[in-house]
Amino acid sequence: MTEAGDPDGPVLLLAHGFGAGQSAWQRLLPHFADHRVVLFDYAGSGSTRMADFDPVRHGTLTGYAQDLLEVCAALDLQDVNVVAHSVSGVVSLLAAAAQPDRFASLSLVAPSPRYVDEPETGWTGGFSLEDIHELLESLDSNYYAWSAAMAPVVMGNPQDPDLGAELTESFLGTHPDAAAAFARAIFLSDARDVLPRVQLPTLVLQTRHDALAPEAVGAAVAAALPHGHLVALDATGHCPHISAPLQTATAVRAHLAGHLARP
Repeated sequence: MTEAGDPDGPVLLLAHGFGAGQSAWQRLLPHFADHRVVLFDYAGSGSTRMADFDPVRHGTLTGYAQDLLEVCAALDLQDVNVVAHSVSGVVSLLAAAAQPDRFASLSLVAPSPRYVDEPETGWTGGFSLEDIHELLESLDSNYYAWSAAMAPVVMGNPQDPDLGAELTESFLGTHPDAAAAFARAIFLSDARDVLPRVQLPTLVLQTRHDALAPEAVGAAVAAALPHGHLVALDATGHCPHISAPLQTATAVRAHLAGHLARP
């Protein structure tokens, strides 16, 4: 865990997505110098040791929610405002449902509670179940080749290949065993049932041409949250905190300002 910004400011906890670490937030930090910003790495990601990774605990998203809650407990954080990317959006929802009094607000960047399409219910997750199994088999076969191929697709923004290269390097820094377990927890999960249980003011940030979270997903997530608010960013790809940090920070700050202004 590391901290940045104003130690006396409102608490802002940044939770990274798959194949990333706390360094993914570097472009966002200058926009929150007036907050107490807390950053951490999930077990098996970033600078953590593989010894910290538990294949049973980290085989479900609930295990990652426990990680997030343990960070809050270790630092005795209260009134926590979470900014969570991708899978951490669901992780933070699970954490908030478990300990609602710990949190003040959530900002979810490109979240998805269910990646598999369900034609029978009209749910558009973006992938068939066969697509997911092929993706996971490819990851298992050669994580390094999979990362080199997948990371630029996840990043999007082909006009700026350096961004895709940056995400590829981040993916390659994740231990393959941890990545495989995390990917299964992500792509085979269905966390839609937790959405109606979270009563916090929650911002949902959606981009265009997101390879992992179609626009219909962002709208559905915001609609299912009791206090959800959808903002469509003027950005593309799955990682706007990296590719469009100003737009992302502006939307988050507006959400925080609105939350703090409420009685």
